[in-house]
Amino acid sequence: MTSLPSYLAAAKPVPLANRAPWYKTIMPAYLGVMLWFVFWQNLSTGGLKVCPPGGTLAAGLIPALLGLALAAAICHFLFYLVPGMLGMQTGLPLYVVGTSTYGAKGGLLMPGFLMGLLQFGWLAVNGWAVGATLCTCFQVGLGPDATTVLEPGLWHGAIASAWILLAAFVGLKGIQYVGPVGTYLPLIPVVILLILLGKTFGGLGGFDVDKVIHAKPAVESEAPNDLKETPKSSPAAAAQPSPLTTWQVVGILCIYVVGFFATAGAAGTDIAMSSRNVRDVHVGGLMGILVPTILAGGAGMLVVAGAYGAGLVQNQHLGILDPVALIPDLLGKSFAKWAMVALAISAFPGACFSSFIAANSFKTTMPKVNPFLSVGIGALVAMFLAVTGVVGTVIWVFQVIGASFGPVCGAMLADYLLSGRKWSGPRAGFNPAGWISWIVGFIVGAFNLVVDLMSNASWAKEAFPKLADYANLVPAPPVAAFVVGFVLYLVLSMLGARTKVLDMPQIAA
Repeated sequence: MTSLPSYLAAAKPVPLANRAPWYKTIMPAYLGVMLWFVFWQNLSTGGLKVCPPGGTLAAGLIPALLGLALAAAICHFLFYLVPGMLGMQTGLPLYVVGTSTYGAKGGLLMPGFLMGLLQFGWLAVNGWAVGATLCTCFQVGLGPDATTVLEPGLWHGAIASAWILLAAFVGLKGIQYVGPVGTYLPLIPVVILLILLGKTFGGLGGFDVDKVIHAKPAVESEAPNDLKETPKSSPAAAAQPSPLTTWQVVGILCIYVVGFFATAGAAGTDIAMSSRNVRDVHVGGLMGILVPTILAGGAGMLVVAGAYGAGLVQNQHLGILDPVALIPDLLGKSFAKWAMVALAISAFPGACFSSFIAANSFKTTMPKVNPFLSVGIGALVAMFLAVTGVVGTVIWVFQVIGASFGPVCGAMLADYLLSGRKWSGPRAGFNPAGWISWIVGFIVGAFNLVVDLMSNASWAKEAFPKLADYANLVPAPPVAAFVVGFVLYLVLSMLGARTKVLDMPQIAA
């Protein structure tokens, strides 16, 4: 009989006596994710580097809200529900549960190590966004109209780096002190969204898609100080893309929302392993994922639409679709400063939580490496990504995350169904069905991104002159990666490409 690796032999389920209801475990954990201002502030632009005229509102409010609702449903039912059910059934974390899909040896790398690695990407996004918000708030390195997208600069880099280092330290050593604060800080974005919605709600009746599509700033600001800037929605030097069609709006929102959520979906195993029953998993997901995604994301879109409908956007800001950037116009510069500081503070628990997950992942997968060293190196990488502006185009980050964890969640669903809606137990070695499905799923999920990056390189243009024609070949890549991971795992399993299940006595019924 093949013996269990030490980390599996030592795994202990969360006792039933220590389980808690959904409103104390699942819901608050996900509220902090879906209410993060970086998520809802970019929904109207789709997180794109060059926002098409009208952004995701170009086809009207109804298609945008329906696209958001579809993406939220995909997150809950396809990406979260099965990991959450497996966590509740076993009481075990993702790096253990994932061994049924990727094998007892492979599970340490996938999804265990990968989950920890990608957290530093999230930490970089967090630091970049906080730096951008505070620079805008205090007019450090930005023009007075605050209509610009940040590129590398001294002040932004200093703020982002300090934020990342502090969050990494707290996540590594003192996450327990962040917990009580993190319980209440997610309320800040809710309050600010409600205030903004109250200010702009009366303008929804006057919202005109054509006016938003053709909105252009009356004057263009110059780039002062140490930051290079590009107006968020001005035509600039590059040719402005055409407005999005209805299906393009739905597709971009699925890419944005599902890519944003992908790692959080797989982490449902860890979040739900302290829940009591099936109802907790379902209701916790509905109230922590589906409902807040639609309400917070929809509110952000309605704020932008209402601001344009009521004529509250100043002439020099026309074309801006970011509700946070529009706060000075809607509430005045004095209140806007405090609102932006509050939004930045509300992001801190999320940064600490990312560091905490990364630290736990590295401690498990690399037990002989000092976590200060492994997390410290990860924090340096996050700082580099933030200060260089690599993560400034969030849709790029979300596509990488969606490509990485789309096939993970798809394969976990397939394995769950093949095992009779329960956890089969760890499989020996490296499970071929899991690894092959992930590799192919990742290629599919990352295809558009790789083609887009290559099509901008001079050598690729010469070698592949028609490469740009394939930039959008894969529809909704994170969802496509999920489907590929699911189907391929099913097919490979039916062909016998799964290793044997190992006995795990400590979880036997």
